[in-house]
Amino acid sequence: MSSLNQTFKAVKAASRELNLTDENTINRILLSVADEAEKCAEYILRENARDLALMDKNNPKYDRLMLTPERISGISEDMRKVAALPSPLGHILSETTRPNGMKISKISVPFGVIGIIYEARPNVSFDVFSLCLKSGNACILKGGSDAQYSNSAIINIINKVLITFGINSDTVVLLPPDREATAELLTAVDYVDLIIPRGSKGLIQYVRENSKVPVIETGAGICHTYFESSGDTQKGADIIFNAKTRRVSVCNALDCVVVDRSRLKDLPLLCQKLEEKDVIIYADNEAFSALNGHYPEKLLKPAEENSFGTEFLDYKMAIKTVADINEGIRHISKYTSGHSECIITENEKYSRRFSKEIDAACVYTNVSTAFTDGAQFGFGAEIGISTQKLHARGPMALPELTSYKYIITGNGQTRN
Repeated sequence: MSSLNQTFKAVKAASRELNLTDENTINRILLSVADEAEKCAEYILRENARDLALMDKNNPKYDRLMLTPERISGISEDMRKVAALPSPLGHILSETTRPNGMKISKISVPFGVIGIIYEARPNVSFDVFSLCLKSGNACILKGGSDAQYSNSAIINIINKVLITFGINSDTVVLLPPDREATAELLTAVDYVDLIIPRGSKGLIQYVRENSKVPVIETGAGICHTYFESSGDTQKGADIIFNAKTRRVSVCNALDCVVVDRSRLKDLPLLCQKLEEKDVIIYADNEAFSALNGHYPEKLLKPAEENSFGTEFLDYKMAIKTVADINEGIRHISKYTSGHSECIITENEKYSRRFSKEIDAACVYTNVSTAFTDGAQFGFGAEIGISTQKLHARGPMALPELTSYKYIITGNGQTRN
C-alpha cells in the first residue's frame, strides 16, 4: 500500500463532510483565516526567511518566494473578497420536465478533492485553500522544497482555524516536498478528482505526462505585446513598461515586443523607461539598429532564435520587427503559450481581427497583460491561469472549481 494512501483516503472523507457545511460557516472560516494570517504575520515571515536564506537572490523565483507584511495583507484581503462572493454551489444550471413528468435539474457541485502541485509560491497555499473551501472542495497541496517552511507555517495557521470551527483538518493537507509525494499524488485515482499544476513549463509537462488523475494545465506565460502601425507611442511605452517590470517573475509578465517596421523610429521612446529597471533587450537586426545609441549598450543584445518563445521571468525582453499585422499575428501564433497577448493600436478593425485570430486565454487591446489575474478580474483570487480549452480557460476561480450533476425526481416513473 502507498505510504500516502491513508492521507488521501482521509482527505476524501473530509471532502464529503465539507459538502454538508453551510455557506455562512465557510465564510466565517475564511474571514478568521484572513485575520489569523495578519495576526501571525511575524511567524509567517520568520519561516519565509528560512526559505529565502536557502535561495540565491538572483534566482527569478526569489521574488515569487518572498513574503512581506504588505503581501500578507494583500493575501488576507483577497480571502475576505472570496468570502464576500456568492457561493458557486447549488446553482440550477438548467431544468426541464419530460413528457412523463420526470423532472431533471442540472446543478453545480464541487469536484471533491483537488490536488495542487506548485513551486516557490507560498501565497498559493492561501489562495488555493480559500477558493477550494468556498467551492466545497478539499485540497491536497504539494509545494516545492524551496517554500517548505513557509507552506508549513501557512497550513498550521489554517488548520488551527479549521479545528476551532469543528471542521476536519484533513480538509487541507500539505504533502512532503519530495518527488515521491508528487508521484503518489499523480496516481491517486481513487481519491483525487483533479490535479492543477502551477509552475514552470517543465513541471507542467511532467504532470501532464505522468498523471493518471485528470489535469487542468496552467501553462507557461510567454506573453507578447504587438505595437501596430497606428499605435499611440505614450500608451505603448506605459503598457510595455508596466507589463515587463511590474513583477518579472509572474506568468503575465511581458516577454516579447512585436513592432511594425513603419514604427521603428518610435522604438527608443517605447523602450526608454525600461532603462530604469536595467531590462536587457534581445533585439533582431532592425530593432537593434533602431535602438543602437539610444539604449544602454550593456543592456542591448542581438536576438537569437531562442530569444523568441522564451518565458524570461527576469528583467529581459525580446523585440521582433514585422512588416504588418499579418506577419505580427503569424509571429505571435508561432511562439504563443496561449496565456495573454496584447495589441497596441488605434485601428478598431485591427483590434477586432487580432482579438479573433490570436488563440490565447486573454487577448488585450491597449491594456497591459499584467491584468491577467483572478483578483484583477473581480474573481476574489485565482487558483491558476488555464491555457487549455476544456472545462476552464484563463483565470480560474470559484465557478471553474465546480462540476455539475443531474438531479432527477419523479413519482414512480418506469421506463418501457
